[in-house]
Amino acid sequence: MIIVVLQARASSSRLPGKVLKPILGKPMLHHQIERIQRARMPARLILATSRNPDDDAVASIGHNAGVDVYRGSLEDVLDRFYHAAEPFAPSHVVRLTGDCPLADPSIIDAVTRFAVEGEYDYASNTIRPTFPDGLDVEVATFQALQAAWKEATTKSDREHVMPFLHRQPDRFKLGNYENTQDLSALRWTVDEPADFTFVESIYEALYPANPAFDSAAVLSHLGKNPALASLNSGFVRNEGFKSE
Repeated sequence: MIIVVLQARASSSRLPGKVLKPILGKPMLHHQIERIQRARMPARLILATSRNPDDDAVASIGHNAGVDVYRGSLEDVLDRFYHAAEPFAPSHVVRLTGDCPLADPSIIDAVTRFAVEGEYDYASNTIRPTFPDGLDVEVATFQALQAAWKEATTKSDREHVMPFLHRQPDRFKLGNYENTQDLSALRWTVDEPADFTFVESIYEALYPANPAFDSAAVLSHLGKNPALASLNSGFVRNEGFKSE
């Protein structure tokens, strides 16, 4: 079984409560869950949030969307992530973070298929990024994830889940899934107010006509509205990693 574990929390230093912010009447996180559920490779989606009362609203979004919800440690994200996956005894776990409301199910499937068919312990489209920031997909075997959970000791490894694996290419078989063109300069994630304005604009333009709009539709819209991409172009990719 292949599962997705989606990390999300309400606390965020740069944009507090971002996953709860409404876009067209639904929380941003709810939109992302709907997009992830269109992926075909994973059999199940688990929302992993913290036990903190601040994340009661996050858990409610997951329950309302009809997905499994696991609540664990706020700070030890690796422990939370591992225990969210453990009951399902999956072969592979896909890691996504709740600040990516433009997540593309076809890219989730492509990276997952690449990981499985290549027999990689860890594969992603982020080791050498070629996709827009915000379309990140990481896939690990459960065996590799378990090794990280047991052995990782640094604060950074516990907070960011996967670095323990991709820092050890001699031990773990790593794979990088690359786009046909380098779009890594584009920023489609939400960490700053300008990011949310960008994503909200995309949804307002595309969602009413097609709730299942894909990355190609976003690129087409940006081509017609080039000023939109400059709204949030001044931020560093993966600043502080993604710990949501």
